Amino acid sequence: MVGARFFPKIIQAFYRKYPNIKLHVVEDGAVKIESAVQNGTLDLGVVVLPVDEKQFDGYAFAEENLMLVTPAKHLLRYKKAVRLKDLKEEAFILFRRDFTLHDRIIDECERAGFRPNIIYESSQWDFIGEMVRADLGVALLPESICRQMNPADVAMIPLVDPGIPWNLGIVWRKERYLSFAAREWIRFMKKVTQQNKEI
Repeated sequence: MVGARFFPKIIQAFYRKYPNIKLHVVEDGAVKIESAVQNGTLDLGVVVLPVDEKQFDGYAFAEENLMLVTPAKHLLRYKKAVRLKDLKEEAFILFRRDFTLHDRIIDECERAGFRPNIIYESSQWDFIGEMVRADLGVALLPESICRQMNPADVAMIPLVDPGIPWNLGIVWRKERYLSFAAREWIRFMKKVTQQNKEI
């Protein structure tokens, strides 16, 4: 979800500084990425936090909450905030099972007293947005994704009681040797993301 808006510029800047280092980037859901880092297939991964701190080291670089996204003419569109339990009659459009948000949203709905009626699952946030725009259901998406959506097409409303956090971090396996390239990528990412937080 975060890759298209976030990483191309960072990778470009990294290549300028380290032209002889080549990155191999794998795009997948956070569940698969976490597993690949754990089994050593990948050196580093961007995942939704928290992760098992006994297995991984890492740091957070984005902290947001999920927003309710509804069709533009939905009854909830004028609400200042929506409680999760008020969505029990809605049709949900979710990310696929290999995205951490899939199970997290289901778990939070069940804690709020209902099992969500999932009508479709996708790996693409823009397709989920188009499904909502077509009045096929509602979605729960991170704030940064919502900022890229047209408010004339969909309504975006804060979710409360409970709010669902969406925190991203870079992780690597504890006590595993990291190459110079991996260590420099971590250092570079920390610097860039810290600068972005200060702007």
